[in-house]
Amino acid sequence: MKLYEFAPTRSIRVRWTLQELGIDFEAIPIDLLAGEHRSPAFLKINPAGKLPVLVDGDMVLTESVAIVVYLADKYRDKGLIPADLQQRAQLMRWLLFTTTELEQPLWRIARHTALYPEDKRLPGELALAREDFTEMASVLEEHMRGRQYVVGNAATIADFVLAYTLDWATMAKVLNGFPRLEAYVEDMYARPRAPMRIKEAFASVKR
Repeated sequence: MKLYEFAPTRSIRVRWTLQELGIDFEAIPIDLLAGEHRSPAFLKINPAGKLPVLVDGDMVLTESVAIVVYLADKYRDKGLIPADLQQRAQLMRWLLFTTTELEQPLWRIARHTALYPEDKRLPGELALAREDFTEMASVLEEHMRGRQYVVGNAATIADFVLAYTLDWATMAKVLNGFPRLEAYVEDMYARPRAPMRIKEAFASVKR
């Protein structure tokens, strides 16, 4: 099994899942800063030119959430995805909530602060994205009242995806005022098999 990754990206979600599963894998770093994701060799693996990519035998799988669901299903005995239908539905609910309601505003913030050329950045879009994130984070803050994990009584892939996304929100300075979510991020990254946090990952690729 091979994981094509760039340390600070959503590759973290897949690495986290693999580490929690205790699965041996070959890590293949792709340097986004050097443009390696646009090389012909990598584009043959993922024509979208994005990371992460998991190669498991003859199968090539992209999109971090699809990958972590696949891994949790493949190693279902490890308990990272519920067997119960209703609990599994709730897990999918929070995976989708994370990637649509929380991650998308964070992408808009990133694009209009760093990724787009300066002449294409829209300050008004930043304010709207922060408002959108705050509104949905409030929903999650209430959901986490009295909870340690997003679904059920044990960590699942929903937690790895969410914790990474909230760590991103911490870096974007939009998680202030959500004490349950801040504590949740700290608890998740304190797990023995947790990966580097985004800030540390950025530092590792800039050395």
